[in-house]
Amino acid sequence: MIADAAFFGKLSRLRLAMGHKASMNLTGNRKSVQKGSSTEFSDFREYMPGDDIRRIDWNAYGRLDRLYVKEYMEEKEMTVSVLIDTSASMNYGKKKKSELACLLAAAFSYMGLNQMDRVILYDMQKMQSPFVARGGKKILPVLTDWLEQRQFDGAADIADAVRQLPMKGPGVTILISDFLQDIFLEESGEHIQKLLRFLDYRKQKAVCLHVLAGEELSVRSYEELTGTRNLIDMEDKSTLRITLDDASIKVYEKALQEYLARLKSACAKMGAVHAVCSTKKDIYQLIFQDLRMLYDI
Repeated sequence: MIADAAFFGKLSRLRLAMGHKASMNLTGNRKSVQKGSSTEFSDFREYMPGDDIRRIDWNAYGRLDRLYVKEYMEEKEMTVSVLIDTSASMNYGKKKKSELACLLAAAFSYMGLNQMDRVILYDMQKMQSPFVARGGKKILPVLTDWLEQRQFDGAADIADAVRQLPMKGPGVTILISDFLQDIFLEESGEHIQKLLRFLDYRKQKAVCLHVLAGEELSVRSYEELTGTRNLIDMEDKSTLRITLDDASIKVYEKALQEYLARLKSACAKMGAVHAVCSTKKDIYQLIFQDLRMLYDI
């Protein structure tokens, strides 16, 4: 069980903030600035898993060889896309990063469902098989079952996963990852900026939930990590023998803080949110205090 009923009950009073200017066209459980009846045609968008096949425009398919569905004024809803990094590195920590990732995914999915929005969960290594959640909170048990079935192994390509997101209207895209991918560790910050620009072009409010283990954030607090150790890459199984003394820990801490600052700065420039989520933190403090910037209170 990912979390108990009391936890989800407290989430009921939180509402995800949109933030993107294009979101004013959305309804869900929000007021819309658009007028018109539910039968008044609004626009086309590319077909997404879970869409009613009766809404497919077959004439458009004949011309473009791609599936598009018709949207109507009162049916334009916000889509909350939650992408979970299922890399092997997410299994690290006394309290595994993967466990916190699934709990965060469940929490933000629940908020979307509580607002009657469309919620789509993606395994970054299986982007073609998302879990599409609609119909409100009643689908929560099925959603949590899907999360509990995730296998955290191998390596995920975050940028490639984001590029595979289907074209859709404005919404929120939540990336839950440790972001321990070589391209994001570069000092230039070029690749994270490209990813955020892509999401902005897609009219998405980007939220980067940066999940890190307590051991990664505070090496000094874990005596068993100091001394001479063989470090094993959890994804490619390569090894590195290193002595973790005061000097090397200072170098690591400096590099980590610079890395986190780069990601935070890149997100701020694009109007995105970057938040470090530590496995050491109490989940109630993390959700209800540290991440308050994500909600319409």
